[in-house]
Amino acid sequence: MELAGHIALVTGAGSGIGKAAAIELARSGARVAASDVNSSSVDSVVEQIKGFGGDAFSCTADVSVRSQVDKMIEAVTEAWGKVDILVNNAGFGQYKPFETLTEADWDRMIAVHLKGAFNCTQAVLGQMRAAQWGRIINMASVAGMTGTPTHCHYSAAKAGLIGLTKALARELAPHNITVNAVAPGLTDTPFIKAVKPELQQAVIDRTPMKRPASPQEVAWTCCFLASDKAAYITGQVISPNGGFLM
Repeated sequence: MELAGHIALVTGAGSGIGKAAAIELARSGARVAASDVNSSSVDSVVEQIKGFGGDAFSCTADVSVRSQVDKMIEAVTEAWGKVDILVNNAGFGQYKPFETLTEADWDRMIAVHLKGAFNCTQAVLGQMRAAQWGRIINMASVAGMTGTPTHCHYSAAKAGLIGLTKALARELAPHNITVNAVAPGLTDTPFIKAVKPELQQAVIDRTPMKRPASPQEVAWTCCFLASDKAAYITGQVISPNGGFLM
């Protein structure tokens, strides 16, 4: 229960890595606000957390819309007084050749992954500064470190998150607020269904551990970065990828 007394907000918590992160943070003692654009999906996550004695509630927001983010933070603050652990996980995948990408494809990808992290971080930052304690964890990807064919806008968004992580880590370190990125490799989530089987196999073949990560394995990385054990770690990209990228 090393996170007892802390309040965590996890965006994109309705499935996959976000769901696993919300559950593992709750198992570590944090109260968890699980957020997603799909209200029914986070409701089920909250019920699962309450089922093992954790404390959680659901909230619905499109993180790319600042007014919705502000309402979400207001609801969490009214319930629990603060947010001091933020996991910017909301996102989606889309495989399209670069020349077929539309401006709308590009804008939506950047809006959810990168602007969403900007909106949520800025919305909670005042509380973290006042407390002189905070943990910000941005969900990046190996795609943001290596680039992925037919995934250019996703790769660009995740690379942007890594840049944001490093710059913000320098700015917030004097306030005892750490900012880190988690950059998973191929992970067994609903998103993997959008990856062509031959591409999945190519990634697995290149991965020394010869399998995708489980969402829980990525979530454990988030829990570590949220804990006091990671108090001297900031501005880093931690990549649970089974050896795919070294």
